[in-house]
Amino acid sequence: MSKSTVGPAPGETPAASDEQDLGAAGSQLSTAPVDTLASGPALGLIGWARWFWRQLTSMRVALLLLLLLALGAIPGSLIPQSGTDETKVAEFRQAHGTLAPVYDRLGLFHVYSSVWFSAIYILLFVSLIGCIVPRTWQFVGQLRSRPPGAPKRLTRLPAYTTWRTDTEPEQVRAAALTLLRKRRFRAHPAGDAVAAEKGYLREVGNLSFHIALIVMLVAFACGQLYKSEGNKLVVEGDGFSNTLTQYNDFKSGNLFSTDNLNPFSFTLDKFTGTYETSGPNTGTARTFQSAITYSVGAYGKDKKAVVKVNHPLEIDDSKIYLTAHGYAPVITVRDGKGNVVYRDAVPLLPLDSNITSSGVIKVLDGYRDAKGVGEQLGISAFFLPTYTKGSEAASTFPALRNPVLNLTPYHGDLGVDSGIPQSVYQLDKSHMKEFKDSKGAQLRDNLKPGETMTLPNGAGSVTYEGTKEWANFQITQQPASGWALGGAIAAIFGLAGSLFLQRRRVWVRAVKGDDGVTVVEMGGLGRSESAKVPEELGDLAGILYDQAPSTPDPDTPGPSASSVSPEPEVVPAEGAEK
Repeated sequence: MSKSTVGPAPGETPAASDEQDLGAAGSQLSTAPVDTLASGPALGLIGWARWFWRQLTSMRVALLLLLLLALGAIPGSLIPQSGTDETKVAEFRQAHGTLAPVYDRLGLFHVYSSVWFSAIYILLFVSLIGCIVPRTWQFVGQLRSRPPGAPKRLTRLPAYTTWRTDTEPEQVRAAALTLLRKRRFRAHPAGDAVAAEKGYLREVGNLSFHIALIVMLVAFACGQLYKSEGNKLVVEGDGFSNTLTQYNDFKSGNLFSTDNLNPFSFTLDKFTGTYETSGPNTGTARTFQSAITYSVGAYGKDKKAVVKVNHPLEIDDSKIYLTAHGYAPVITVRDGKGNVVYRDAVPLLPLDSNITSSGVIKVLDGYRDAKGVGEQLGISAFFLPTYTKGSEAASTFPALRNPVLNLTPYHGDLGVDSGIPQSVYQLDKSHMKEFKDSKGAQLRDNLKPGETMTLPNGAGSVTYEGTKEWANFQITQQPASGWALGGAIAAIFGLAGSLFLQRRRVWVRAVKGDDGVTVVEMGGLGRSESAKVPEELGDLAGILYDQAPSTPDPDTPGPSASSVSPEPEVVPAEGAEK
C-alpha cells in the first residue's frame, strides 16, 4: 500500500493553492455571510447604508450590544427605580440634591424605559434578525443541495490517504457510498468519486441559539411591559380579592391595565409554622405554609390549596407567593361606659428572626372618655411570642410559647384628618397625650392572653383577647415567562451544538491507474480546526480497506505479504489545516 500526505505545490502559498484546488469543495461549510465590502463601502448613500447594515448584523457588533445591555442594567440594579419604589427615589432626591438632576437627565431613575436602553435593546433585536434571516435562507439552500464534488487534487485536503487495490472502482465507490450513509453522512456519487457531508446540526444549533435569543428578548420585553406585582398582608380568617384597591402596594409595567388582572379571590384559613427546638439551628423554620380557600371568577367554586415558600399557587398566569409571616394580637377596646368601640386583630411587624414585633393600634371613631368627650386613641404595641424573664427586650423563640403584649396608650388627635398620609404601623404623638398611672408615671403594662389593661380615671379598658397569625402574599403576573424559560433552554442546547458538533466533508475517489490497478483516494475537510477529521477519516478508511484490500506496489520487486500495511494511515497534510 502507498500513502501520500503532501502540502502545497512549490512556489505556492497554502492559502492560494487551497483556494485554487478546493474550489466549491471548501466553500459554504458555514452560513456566515460573505463580506463583499471588506475594502470599505462604495461611495454614495446606498454604499454607506449597505456598510452600516453589514456592521450592524456582524457578530462583533451583536456581542458589543449584548455587553452594553448588561452594563446598562447595572444602574437599574443599584439606583432606585421610579417604577419599583417611588419612596426610595424621593429619599434619594432629597439626600442628593446635586446628583439627582443629573440622574434625571440620563434617565437613571427609569433605566429600563429610558431612550438609550431602549435603543440598545432594539438595535440588538434588529442585529439578531438581520443575521438570522439570510443565514437561515442560505442554510435551507444548502440542505436542499447536494455536497459538492471532489476537488481535482485530494492531496490538498487537511486529511488524506490513498492505496491501490485489485477491486473494481465501481465496487469501491458502491462500498464507500453504503459505508458513508451508514455513518449518517449525506452521500451521493459524483463522477469518479463519492461526496459526503455531515454535521449539519452545528448550523442548526447556531441558528437555534440566535433564534432563542430573539425569543428571550421578546419575552423579557413583554414581561416588563405587561407585568404586575403587588403585596397583600392577610390575617387568618380574612380574605383578598384581586382588585387594585385590595393591595397594600402595587407596581406594574408601562402597558399594563387593571383589566389584565385575573379575577380570583382567596381566604387565609390557617397559617402553620413550626421551628427547630434544639441544636445549632434552634428557631429555624421547618414548616412555613398557608392553607387557603380560593375561587376563580365571580361564580367559581371554592377550592382548597396550600401555599408554601417557593411553591406558589398558580391561577392562570398569576402566581401567589408566600413571602412573610407574623402575629396579629386580637384587641378589644372599651370606652368609659364599657361600650366596645374597637375589636380587631392588629398585624404587627417582625423585628428579628424570633418574630419580636411592634405596631400601633388606632381607635379613630366612637371612643369617649368618662366625661363623654370624644377622642382618638393610639396604643403602641410591643409583642414577644416567647417571653422569658430577664429577656424582656426580645423574644427567645419564634413560636407562641409564652406570648406577652406590652401596651402603651395615648389619647388625643392622631392627625389622620389632616390629609397627610401616615403609616398604619407608626404613631404620630405630636397631638397625643400620655395616660398616667396612680404614681404619675406613663401608663405601660404587659398583658397575657385574656388580660385587660384598665385606663385611669374611668377612661375605659384594653383587652388582649388572643393571637392570630398573618401571612404576606406576593401576587405576580408576568406574561411570557414560559417563553423566556424555553428560549433560555433552547439557547443553551443551541450553543452546545454549535460548539461541540463539527461540520465536515469526506470524498472517496476510485479510478483505474495506468497499470490497470484501482487507485483509491480519501480526503476529509472540516469547517474549523479539529483533530477529529483525520481520526474519522482513518476509521472510515480502515473499514473500506477491509472491503477493498491493497495490492502490492508494482515498483517494489517481489513484495511479500508482510511488507504491505494491513490498513491505511491518515496523517494531516504538510502546510494544510490541522
